[in-house]
Order: sequence, then C-alpha cells, then structure tokens
Amino acid sequence: MYTEKVMDHFEHPRNVGELENPSGMGTVGNAKCGDIMRIYLDIDDNQIIRDVKFKTFGCGAAVATSSMATELVKGKSVQEAMEVTNKAVCEALDGLPPVKVHCSLLAEEAIRAALWDYAEKTGAVIQGLKRPKNDISEHEEEEEY
Repeated sequence: MYTEKVMDHFEHPRNVGELENPSGMGTVGNAKCGDIMRIYLDIDDNQIIRDVKFKTFGCGAAVATSSMATELVKGKSVQEAMEVTNKAVCEALDGLPPVKVHCSLLAEEAIRAALWDYAEKTGAVIQGLKRPKNDISEHEEEEEY
C-alpha cells in the first residue's frame, strides 16, 4: 500500500521536464524492473542548485521518488544534495513498500550521477562523490523505510 505522499507525488509530480544546457545531468536505470530515471541540475556559481527537472520511465513509485528527490535538492548546495540518500527519500514520502525501495535507490544514484556530470564539466570538487552506477539492480537494498 502506498502512502498519501507517494500517491500525491505520483499523481502530481513536481519538477517534471528537462533543462536546456544543464549544469549536470544523470541517468540511471534498473535492469531488473526496467525503470529509468534522468535528473537535470542547474547549479549557480556558488554551487547552489537553482533548478532541477526529471524524466522517469517506470512505475508510480519511480515517479514519486523522482519527484520527491527533486524537491529535496532544489535550493540546496551541491554538498547538501550529497546528503540526500534513498533513506531520506523514503522517509520524506512516509515510506515505500519493501519491493519498491529500489526506486529510492534510483533517485539517490540519479542525483549522484548529475553531480558527477557537473563536477566533470566544471572541475568542482564535491566531498564524498564517487563514480555513479548506471544500473542499480546489482546493489539493491531490500530494507523497509
């Protein structure tokens, strides 16, 4: 069963679309379920995320976690965006069914992939940033949040 917040973000997703000339763009997928998530970031000279958009191909939970992830990073510094984990996304949505937790992993990795792209383009150093995974299905966590 999905929470009210999950249903709201699925039925009324925030920040859908794409940005022209994004500062960073990240795309990740899950080969097991077929979900694909792309996040676009517009980052200013002070490393603040001015705008963020997403496009997701997947289930309702994938759309909801994408939407919530964009809300969690918008207006934040790139370092604060690094603190957005799959657990934080799940908690912000008041939980996900255990079989859908992998969607929140997609959101976390898509943010990391977009930040990686930004760092590669600009030479910015982002503490704790590691090369993102393109396919998260090999490293899924089956935890309930």
